[in-house]
Amino acid sequence: MAKKPGPRPSKLSVYLYIPNIIGYIRVLLNCTAFYLCFSNKILFSILYFFSFVCDAVDGWAARKFNQVSTFGAVLDMVTDRISTACLLVVLSQVYKPGLIFLSLLALDIASHWLQMYSTFLLGKASHKDVKDSTNWLFKAYYGNRMFMAYCCVSCEVLYLILFYLAGNQTEKLVDVLTINLQKISILSFLIATSVFGWAIKQVINIIQMKTAADVCVLHDIDKKHKQ
Repeated sequence: MAKKPGPRPSKLSVYLYIPNIIGYIRVLLNCTAFYLCFSNKILFSILYFFSFVCDAVDGWAARKFNQVSTFGAVLDMVTDRISTACLLVVLSQVYKPGLIFLSLLALDIASHWLQMYSTFLLGKASHKDVKDSTNWLFKAYYGNRMFMAYCCVSCEVLYLILFYLAGNQTEKLVDVLTINLQKISILSFLIATSVFGWAIKQVINIIQMKTAADVCVLHDIDKKHKQ
């Protein structure tokens, strides 16, 4: 005998899912952080990183309380992309050449937007479903939570450290990295370990953008063929 579906949840109840509430808190934390970014770098870094940590917490809460939602997934990704974008814009204003950070911003947004769109074209439930990909690094990234976490955390930590080290608006990025990597300190160790994860993340972004673009092109070819 087929099991009867449960009561239909209201629109408000979905908005008030625990992981979605955590998402709203993340937005508030980021707004406060960027408001304070130039007046209190330490507090900015704490608030920003705490918001980033909440990204993992809301995913855990969604699975724990069976409150996975499309809105929550979109809110999560939009918050991630806007947070990183704002930080990269800030870095572009305190380092020379600023075009480096604006290019990273463009790559990040283009890569994830194309990936989300290609996910919908393929009818997949999640943009992290890349089991059919032929690229081993791309599959390893989305298939291993620890590996993906390392790459994502490395990016955010590196950007936060760079912002913390920026003394004025004439800093040269290469000079700051070179000087601090030559020192023997916890900060230089964090920079060295973060740069590796950051580099992998940028390679993944390029692979993701190309793979997602291929899906869009093949979708057009199939549509033309069926006409």
